[in-house]
Amino acid sequence: MLYIKAPAKINLTLDVLYKRPDQYHEVEMVMTTVDLADRIGLELRNDGKIVIHSSSSIVPEDDRNLAYQAAILLKNTYNVHEGATITIHKEIPIAAGLAGGSSDAAATLRGLNQLWNLNLSIDTLAELGANIGSDVPFCVYGGTALATGRGEKIQPLPAPPSCWVILAKPRIGVSTAKIYEGLNLENIEHPNTKQMMTALENKDYSLMCKSLGNVLESVTCSLYPEVAVIKNQMIRFGVDAALMSGSGPTVFGFVDSESRLNRVYNGLKGFCDEVYAVRMLGERNSLA
Repeated sequence: MLYIKAPAKINLTLDVLYKRPDQYHEVEMVMTTVDLADRIGLELRNDGKIVIHSSSSIVPEDDRNLAYQAAILLKNTYNVHEGATITIHKEIPIAAGLAGGSSDAAATLRGLNQLWNLNLSIDTLAELGANIGSDVPFCVYGGTALATGRGEKIQPLPAPPSCWVILAKPRIGVSTAKIYEGLNLENIEHPNTKQMMTALENKDYSLMCKSLGNVLESVTCSLYPEVAVIKNQMIRFGVDAALMSGSGPTVFGFVDSESRLNRVYNGLKGFCDEVYAVRMLGERNSLA
């Protein structure tokens, strides 16, 4: 059995520039991986089948599963005769704005590349991943990056300054499509992406905190007020900055001291079942 980690991501910035003729939105996002991760187990099959098992009863084990789609895409593109049993050990909350499904697909591409001895480059895997979902290319690379286009164009960035990240997810799932539909492009405050990139280049924690921004946050908060409640509680408990990740509903906050981390973590547990204290990973994936 081959095991591959599939880390969650958070958006340090998420900007939407315009709607494209192909109906996708042109985005500009700074993303980074955190050390909350699913674990993907891969086992070779000689019957050519792709079989999915998941530790979560709400994760589909058929062709709706992005890891399944990744395996079939790789198999068909490179005429692979072997199959694989893919076991997904879920740790990342589902429908949370943390790219759990996309990360599972990316880990499956990286793992099957090894299991099936395809010797494809990480760039080729990322290009393939764009056919599955907009976040998959970033998840193939991992680390920290600027994502543009519909999210598939990836420019690596320096790792963020060291700090603790607290994640809190309310008991709701959010449809990304629904949130984008509610976005009014004429009336949004765009985050300062360049300033965030400068903060990362200079390892400037204070500037990173000031530069957080997500144009989808106000849409999600208007539809799901509990997201705003969690963000406000996080700030009240003493984080240096807080933001919703992706289309939500997970909110994350930064703290740079362990004593404050414990205070915020314990305070949030009273409002929210799913609370995690993690670090940002920063470094890119390798194929080794």
